[in-house]
Amino acid sequence: MENNPTNDSSQRIMVGLSGGVDSSVAAWLLLEKGLQVEAMFMKNWEEDDGSQYCTAIQDLEDATQIANKLGIRLHVCNFSSEYWEKVFEYFLTELQLLRTPNPDILCNREIKFKVFLDYALQLGAQKIATGHYARKAFTSDGRPQLLKGIDANKDQAYFLHALSHQQLSQSIFPLGDYYKNDVRSMANRLGFHNHAKKDSTGICFIGERRFREFLKRYLPHQPGPIVTVNNQVIGQHHGLMYYTLGQRQGLAIGGVKNHSESPWFVAAKNVRDNALIVVQGANHPTLFAKGLIAVSPHWLEPYSQPLQCHAKIRHRQQDQACTVSTIENDQLLVEFTQLQRGINPGQFVVFYQQDVCLGGATIEKIIP
Repeated sequence: MENNPTNDSSQRIMVGLSGGVDSSVAAWLLLEKGLQVEAMFMKNWEEDDGSQYCTAIQDLEDATQIANKLGIRLHVCNFSSEYWEKVFEYFLTELQLLRTPNPDILCNREIKFKVFLDYALQLGAQKIATGHYARKAFTSDGRPQLLKGIDANKDQAYFLHALSHQQLSQSIFPLGDYYKNDVRSMANRLGFHNHAKKDSTGICFIGERRFREFLKRYLPHQPGPIVTVNNQVIGQHHGLMYYTLGQRQGLAIGGVKNHSESPWFVAAKNVRDNALIVVQGANHPTLFAKGLIAVSPHWLEPYSQPLQCHAKIRHRQQDQACTVSTIENDQLLVEFTQLQRGINPGQFVVFYQQDVCLGGATIEKIIP
């Protein structure tokens, strides 16, 4: 396995330094190997500078402080136009189709490991490094493999499955062999001011914000009824695009006459009537499916069918046993051994054999 580079001091590595603890420790680990390390801070979102949701100013300050402490050069670049064109427009289009997109996966493929990689190479770097919790290995013929990080709670191979072999070959994941707690401990021991900084969440590079209020700027607001499977109106939704199948939180349903106090869950979206269909109880049969149809597969490993493997339909999900086979137009039929709850079109199904990430595809349809 070659998760980290060799001690070849001639290698020049460009670290994507976000201002967070992970990328900071990743940079230090590379320096400890005697490599030539520089850093790059990416600004990929222009809206809201100075607002309570935009952390770019503070993040740049944190990245600058870490770079100074490590004694490495920090480049600052702006890829906002590329992010808008290649990631955010896709995100909005998927929402308009009432699907549940995952912009982080596209952001990795198109921005962090393409635009950033290309720019780093132009500046003379041989490879880039990031703070992702993933590992890399090479087959006997030199083909790179993507492996899960050893910290199952932080493993991010799911978000990296769409990378090409070339992108993987030119990337380093220094944190793949570490647990998050150990990374924070290292940062604290090294005197990094950001050792306890909260992990970033929310939309990639846009951050945490009031999701509905944010999207109202870009997409029409279309509220409608919340109905039961028997077509009883029990509430109002803010717009079908704001909800995911299997969702419980944020429905604002309570005390419905002639119904128990069991929690409500999103079961389906009725596009014709602009209605959100809900059911009660986490084990309601309409919340479950036996499989899915996926499109646009991207394979990192050789694929022969039928493929017996494991899959995730969302990040942090436990691996689920399944059988994968190709049907018409290069679509994939994925059949699970156990029924799956909350499969959402627009999300990604990612395949694994033990720690090796085989690839993934976009979920198109649910098989009830």
